[in-house]
Amino acid sequence: MAVKAPLLQLSDIALTFGGEPIFADLSLVVQPGDRVALVGRNGSGKSTLMKVMAGLVEADSGTCVVPPGISVGYMEQEPEMLGFATLGDYAASALEPEETYRVEMAGEGLKFDPARAVETASGGERRRAALAKLMAEAPDLMLLDEPTNHLDIEAIAWLETTLKETRAGYVIISHDRAFLRELTRATLWIDRGMVRRNEQGFTHFEAWRDKIWEEEDQSRHKLDRKIKSEGRWAVEGISARRKRNQGRVRALQELRAERAGQIRRQGTAGMALESGPRSGKLVFEARGISKSYDDTQILTDFDLRVQRGDRVAFVGPNGVGKTTLLKMLLGEVEPDSGDIRRGTNLMPAVFDQSRAALDPDMTLWDSLTGDPDMRVSGKADQILVRGMPRHVIGYLKEFLFDERQARAPVRALSGGEKARLLLAKLMAKESNLLVLDEPTNDLDIETLDLLQELLDDYDGTLLLVSHDRDFLDRVATTTIAMEGDGQATVYAGGWSDYRAQRAVDKGPEPSKSAAKSKSKPAQDTSRDAPGLSFTEKHRLKALPKEIARLEAEIGKLEGLLADAELFTREPVKFRKATEALVTRQKALSAAEEEWLMLAEKAENEA
Repeated sequence: MAVKAPLLQLSDIALTFGGEPIFADLSLVVQPGDRVALVGRNGSGKSTLMKVMAGLVEADSGTCVVPPGISVGYMEQEPEMLGFATLGDYAASALEPEETYRVEMAGEGLKFDPARAVETASGGERRRAALAKLMAEAPDLMLLDEPTNHLDIEAIAWLETTLKETRAGYVIISHDRAFLRELTRATLWIDRGMVRRNEQGFTHFEAWRDKIWEEEDQSRHKLDRKIKSEGRWAVEGISARRKRNQGRVRALQELRAERAGQIRRQGTAGMALESGPRSGKLVFEARGISKSYDDTQILTDFDLRVQRGDRVAFVGPNGVGKTTLLKMLLGEVEPDSGDIRRGTNLMPAVFDQSRAALDPDMTLWDSLTGDPDMRVSGKADQILVRGMPRHVIGYLKEFLFDERQARAPVRALSGGEKARLLLAKLMAKESNLLVLDEPTNDLDIETLDLLQELLDDYDGTLLLVSHDRDFLDRVATTTIAMEGDGQATVYAGGWSDYRAQRAVDKGPEPSKSAAKSKSKPAQDTSRDAPGLSFTEKHRLKALPKEIARLEAEIGKLEGLLADAELFTREPVKFRKATEALVTRQKALSAAEEEWLMLAEKAENEA
């Protein structure tokens, strides 16, 4: 059987940007039928390598060979559409007239409108058009850089199915673990300028990476011990054996040079997330809310209760109204009908998927120091981080930015770096309610792991919109599925739990009343409970003032105990304040539980 020629071959590639080496002596081959995950930290050079493979970036040295007759297609992150009237015109620009139907097929699967004018298209729509262009052209080798960004879960499923069925080879950069696990059979890992290949898919990547790192650590430890031993010999006896042992001296110098030349692994971002003062037990309660825009029904008679510490995920197709529901809960948008009750002492921090909080013309330095919530009066080089002054550069380094980047404009950052900068702004503020609207786009896998760990330890409440199925499974405890036509259903658990419950629930089309009741939490089913007594009505009226008093007392006690010297200076006062704080926190929790019970009972009576 004849051996097929590779689709693409890189040999001895070297590349530098601004004097900094990206790659040196890099060689790799992509074979026909390859399904390859290209992974690495943000800034490691994944997108640059893909552009070299696509012929869009010329290496300083080395060769990139694509055999005659082989076509290579690259999905542009920021496609240039100058001269095209519509997204469809752009997507079909390389096709023959009789082949333009492929764009319509891809547009249907990816949920973009080919007739959309380029000048009115959002960045996400442009990205989907670039992906549709690639899928319609069907090259022999597809290079896909973050193809799932701006796709909802249904479109991701369509893309997965299409890529499974294609005979083309492809290389994928993605943060979406579930997507990579489903599709890849080999892994290219960029780490400190070196590209390693494993003939297993992404499912096995982390175990492979950790094994390599463990071997590196063992090798480095042995080298350190050898250098120490040889160095002791040099100090103790070199003068007596100078002529006979010059070779050993040179060997020691070489060992030291080898050790100095080893590149330390980049650490993970030093992100920290701390909740501020506790919110009330109740965070949100929505009753019978409805919302529509023009002819589109967003919600119909929807009920929801969110309590302190809940992790609530909102899932559904793009445009179904997930962000609108978030804005209604936060009070930024009013429902057409129904009411929303918000809890006390809420301190929200919002991660906006549109990244409107970032001015592309500002430097990273100015983006932080210019934020009114982070500004330190009279200090141009310091910012407030959870109430404490910090130097700008030191804080940026915790998010893996160096001093050179601090003075660069935001527009020069990659997508992942912009996401990290947004997280830096978000995590500098005290909060007890996190609202994360598509936080996972462009983040590398290690940063996603750290973000998940921080959310696990966060004492506040989380509202999350995401299309990353793996992230949803690891973070969410409640999932609200918004599937169009105003219907939203509450499920326990994350994405996989929702899919399993939905499969069980499938059956005859539910009546309107059944669908309505299904969207309500279990707490709302006790409509036949007896009404309030006179004493209970009086208690319900008095409880808000009692809760406010307890919260104020807790705030004062927490302020007193924040004095690090109190325990040493006044141990008795410290002990009494600690006991009083515990007592009042228990009393507050009991009062909030009582108020919730009585308020629900009053609603049932009404």
